[in-house]
Amino acid sequence: MKITDHIAQSGGKTLFSFELLPPTKGKSIHSIYDAIDPLMEFKPPFIDVTYHREDYIYKQHESGLLEKISYRKRPGTVAICAAIMNKYKVDAVPHLICGGFTKEETENALIDLQFLGIDNVLVLRGDARQADTNFIPTAGGHNYASDLLQQVVNMNQGKYLHEDHEAFKTDFCIGVAGYPEKHFEAPNLKSDFKFLKKKVDKGANFIVTQMFYDNQKYIEFVKKCREHEIHVPIIPGLKPITSSKQLVSLPKIFHIDIPEELSEAIQACKSEAEVKEVGIEHMIAQCQELIKLGAPVLHFYTMSNPNPTKRIAAALF
Repeated sequence: MKITDHIAQSGGKTLFSFELLPPTKGKSIHSIYDAIDPLMEFKPPFIDVTYHREDYIYKQHESGLLEKISYRKRPGTVAICAAIMNKYKVDAVPHLICGGFTKEETENALIDLQFLGIDNVLVLRGDARQADTNFIPTAGGHNYASDLLQQVVNMNQGKYLHEDHEAFKTDFCIGVAGYPEKHFEAPNLKSDFKFLKKKVDKGANFIVTQMFYDNQKYIEFVKKCREHEIHVPIIPGLKPITSSKQLVSLPKIFHIDIPEELSEAIQACKSEAEVKEVGIEHMIAQCQELIKLGAPVLHFYTMSNPNPTKRIAAALF
């Protein structure tokens, strides 16, 4: 079922969903099940699975020369989605990214997803490789999420890369990312909304936000979206702070603000266990307010660690 249909059929009730990472190379599917099992009591209608581009390692030869080798650390997004749907009978939402994939590889992935009965995709540009300062597009791939979105829209219309297939149209419900605190590469919020509106006009069906810790940022974001004639569902993305290191790492990696009151409370903690309690309690209060505001879904970035999210969901649902 499409995410938009899940929301439409919820009767106005806020739904619960979460996102997880594919396991690192060498781990089995059971590591995925271990990350999902504790959360299934909260009846998520869908589960997101991230995609990760290739990275590079350097192998030194006896001659002293370094060989640059491409490798993937987290394989298996399409297969994981199929396994989730088969085992849990819920919808899986694979992420599609620009980096690391040609247009042909993207088309083949979409054909596989349609074959498996997967109805939803989340379209993203993706991050830069660890060794790269900025995002570098893959040769033969897409530069921007809006271009990747257009490819999915085209296939929904029966337009494939090299020929048209009117009889074989896909029917994906397409999600895109939204940034309540502005995408770090956008020069200003106005231009950020301009690009988001462009994606919705092209055919995006829902928005999932970057994590945030001040609900006022979400409230203002939704308000501005509506003012820009963006009327698709806007799903808040959420992640509890569980360690003091995240006061530095989260703003650095995701370009977000930690509210002063929350950061001061965490800095006053005497142990990491206390930090986790503060982070979870803040997220519970944040989610309670989001439910009152009518958020369609509470979507948690679990990073494949279900325990903090389980405690939050238990206090809410």
